[in-house]
Amino acid sequence: METRLRNPVRPLIMIPERAAPTSMHTRRRSLGRERMQRTARLLAVIAGLCACAPATEALAQKYPTRPIKIMVGFSAGGPVDVVARIIGDRLGNKLGQPFVVENRAGANGMIAAEGVARADADGYTMLACNSSTITLNKTLFKDIRYDPEKDFAPLTTVVSAPLVLVVNPENPRTADIKTVADLVAAAKARPGELAYGSGGNGNLAHLAMELLGQKAGIKMIHVPYRGGAASEVGILAQEVLAVFDPLSAVPLVKAGKLRALAVSSAERLPSLPDVPTVAEAGYPGFDLSFWVGFFMPKATPAPILEALHREIVAAARDPAVAEKLGSQGVVSVLSPAEYAAKIAKETKELAEVVAAANIKAE
Repeated sequence: METRLRNPVRPLIMIPERAAPTSMHTRRRSLGRERMQRTARLLAVIAGLCACAPATEALAQKYPTRPIKIMVGFSAGGPVDVVARIIGDRLGNKLGQPFVVENRAGANGMIAAEGVARADADGYTMLACNSSTITLNKTLFKDIRYDPEKDFAPLTTVVSAPLVLVVNPENPRTADIKTVADLVAAAKARPGELAYGSGGNGNLAHLAMELLGQKAGIKMIHVPYRGGAASEVGILAQEVLAVFDPLSAVPLVKAGKLRALAVSSAERLPSLPDVPTVAEAGYPGFDLSFWVGFFMPKATPAPILEALHREIVAAARDPAVAEKLGSQGVVSVLSPAEYAAKIAKETKELAEVVAAANIKAE
């Protein structure tokens, strides 16, 4: 009996006693290895961070080492092209490498924007564009192949060009219209009968008048022309009653050929100090301007973005450069964060205007 009892019982007692310490020892060794691995990873991260500061400083000091391409989505001689060349010349002289403008005109700036969005983010491809390329194309076009927020790092605006709401004082139908309130009253008296012009379907002048109509509760007939110059000819020829004209209208206003009712920006124009803003005329928050600015591919290293922003702002503020830029609008520079916020605000506002007016790109 003793033999039968001793043999089955001892293994049942002895096996747990041997297994317990072995398992505990294994767990302790595993925990030790994990602690060592975590410590090693932490030390590697710290070493990497310490190495980054000299590396980024060196990158900023050496940049640029070859020519930089400024892609422009519009023809030579236009506002974006002119601004890009003025700023590019100054940057080239300051940084010691040429900034070469490449015109890829077409599709409201989308061809050039797509090219920059797909370019290497190495600091050697820059986009110069207008507000429509960034804030409006995404809303108007279904086949757009870039995302302004995801694909681009904003540097700064350089010039801002408000629109001027004008009528023809020699037109009998607008001879008595001297304020925005007068225009709104006339449109309300004849809903859907009065016509306004713009430089084309879906451009900023079109949207500015639609926004005013939505805020004022009026409806006018839209007559799209082929460009701002053509719409200017249209109002001088008394084909339309009102136009949100570019700054090219200022000399005509001063000559008495056109009457300015308001400007579209948040602040008055220095060249037309007696003309109120649309906001001052009774529509708070109205603020639309055509602007030209610069962008880089999104993943461009931060030291390069900071250097370019600093140099572009310095160039725009230089009196000699600012004088040249004055032909295209009011010099206006922003921080990258301010620029991004401006883009987000305008994109949202314009999308709402387009949806409410059911505007379609042609």
